[in-house]
Amino acid sequence: MSLAVAVVGGLHAAARTAAVDRLLADVPGSVVLHHDLSTAPAGRVARTVRDRDGIVSRGETPLVNDCACCALREDLVPELRRLADAATTRLAIVELWDSVEPKAMAEVIASGGLTVTSVITAVDPALVLPYLGNGDDLAEAGLAAAATDRRTVADTFARQLEYAPVLALADSPEADDEDMELLAQLHPTARRVPIDAPAGDGGPPARPRSTARPVPGGADAGNPGAGDPGAGDPGPLARAALAGFDVEAAAAAQHPACALLPQEADDHGVSTLVWHRRRPFHPERLYAALEDLTCAAARSRGRFWLADKPDSLLHWDAAGGALCVESAGPWLAALPDAAWELVPPVRRAAAALDWHPEHGDRCNHLVFTSPGLDREGLTGLLESCLLTDAEYAAGRESWRRLPPAFDTLLEV
Repeated sequence: MSLAVAVVGGLHAAARTAAVDRLLADVPGSVVLHHDLSTAPAGRVARTVRDRDGIVSRGETPLVNDCACCALREDLVPELRRLADAATTRLAIVELWDSVEPKAMAEVIASGGLTVTSVITAVDPALVLPYLGNGDDLAEAGLAAAATDRRTVADTFARQLEYAPVLALADSPEADDEDMELLAQLHPTARRVPIDAPAGDGGPPARPRSTARPVPGGADAGNPGAGDPGAGDPGPLARAALAGFDVEAAAAAQHPACALLPQEADDHGVSTLVWHRRRPFHPERLYAALEDLTCAAARSRGRFWLADKPDSLLHWDAAGGALCVESAGPWLAALPDAAWELVPPVRRAAAALDWHPEHGDRCNHLVFTSPGLDREGLTGLLESCLLTDAEYAAGRESWRRLPPAFDTLLEV
């Protein structure tokens, strides 16, 4: 029996527990591994393994470099290998602690030679907007994974939500149409499965996927239970947990150069504005507008181009009223032809789909999603930050001499 590994995470702890319990009930021979990072201040991380009948084993692992997540990485793969060697477990469910992000753990598991068959984020739809709007540091909420953890509740939740190809939705009486629409616009390609959906019900379908970018996972790809006559119909969440997952494609779908960003939408009071321009930002004007732009939407992300840094692809990542700006390396147009062979094919394909004869892949591509979005005002503010016609006509050598307003933010 090959061991399938499903990663289940999310800051919505009650929804996460319900999703894990559903998988335990629906998949015979499944177990849950959970590392409790709340014990990290005492210098240890507690591990439990349980099945549908209760706790199977308990253990502890010491902190590594004062980092609870590092301890999790060191302990997780050996435990999974032990289960794989015993050949008695069909599905190992890795239930992540609250603020642990699934991308890192999925990559650790895959690098350990194990098969990740799904990444699932459990969500209470009524809590999506409150969590996206929560700019508190994780440390203030008692959710930091290390003493040096500077993440916020909002940006952590956004990454948990957007990385997973499957969202397990809790039954939330408080959720309304706006909540569901916000969730759909934030992650339109996700498969959304009600946690309490009965067997034979596939749950609500995801929105049509774009064929312009690779989508992580795929129906029955690498599914150890597909075609198994003894498996029965395990229910939609269990089927999703065994459906297959492509770690490399998932990483590409999050990279700012080729990310699967949402498309234009406007429904049930929620809007997504896609803003795409082939003219660079004036660094000083954009810097002066950052606060207003960051607070204009519950969530915004994408890539952008500063006139004084024409070779640097910059990543825009905002949630909870806080913005993270960082360099994501060079634009492909800034690389010599010989270096292109070192670039992943998915990125070359993404650039080719959006190539400009003069600027190559350089562009501004930002996406803003929020209830009550002021689309006209936001568009006007963004346009005002671009180079004027005269500044643009002055050329790149003139652009490079503009005041470097972002140097401090980018820690240059």
